[in-house]
Amino acid sequence: MATSRSAGLLAIYPHITGRDRRLLQLLDEHQVLTTDQIHRMLFQARRTCQLRLGELAALGLLDRFRFHRDGGGTRPWHWTLGHLGHRFQAAAHHRPEPTVRATRQIVHRLSANPHLTHLLLANEFFVRLTAHARHHPGTSLDRWWSETTTTKQFRTITADGHGLWSSGDTTVGFFLEADTGTEPLGRVVAKLDRYAQLTRRGGPRYPVLFWLGSAHREEHLHRLLGGEVPCATATHAADPADAVWLAAGATARVRLADLPSDHGQPVADNPTFDDDGVFLT
Repeated sequence: MATSRSAGLLAIYPHITGRDRRLLQLLDEHQVLTTDQIHRMLFQARRTCQLRLGELAALGLLDRFRFHRDGGGTRPWHWTLGHLGHRFQAAAHHRPEPTVRATRQIVHRLSANPHLTHLLLANEFFVRLTAHARHHPGTSLDRWWSETTTTKQFRTITADGHGLWSSGDTTVGFFLEADTGTEPLGRVVAKLDRYAQLTRRGGPRYPVLFWLGSAHREEHLHRLLGGEVPCATATHAADPADAVWLAAGATARVRLADLPSDHGQPVADNPTFDDDGVFLT
């Protein structure tokens, strides 16, 4: 394209599609996505996705990095906002414009983040729901909040993400705990105390979804679950929209849309309602 990396935002606007804007917003909220994740959410053909990502990088809207693969070769490209992407999002959300140095630091710190694998895993959960909705009319991911936004909105919990999933006339809220297997299960279960406190204050009583790496770890976790917070488990191999969720104390797996979900009361601690008590998506 004729527009160079150094061009201003106004010169780039004619080259940005609605799909591009959605991708910029996703990366602004969720920091990083792989080529495959972006393809499944936003594109039909993988080659078209690869070409478009390269064009957006040439415009300065995106940046990318990848790592060496043990045994040879490289891992997939990890995409994040480039400097002009950060400028675009700052303008869209009335934030101070970042410097080149600041945006480079963001990319460097993200690429070196020891929790990058966990971040990508949490994002993968929501990517699968988004991809599922593309191919199943009547379903939709109405809300996808990152860990940062979830913590900011609910204040006392530290979930890996929060979402609202709709199937037909049913809308189920949930909190995600994406498990990489590095924490003792006792510490994992201890997180439920904060969810219980949220419910007691009039907040939502959403199921806490433990997404685990193996059936063995899932089996051991169920021995520890119980109490007032609804919980369900599934493994990373499963499509989270399908009948893969085993609730605490249950014997049969159900769909995400069939898990019990209570949106709570229209109180100050519940961001699911506005000041007039209207349910928000």
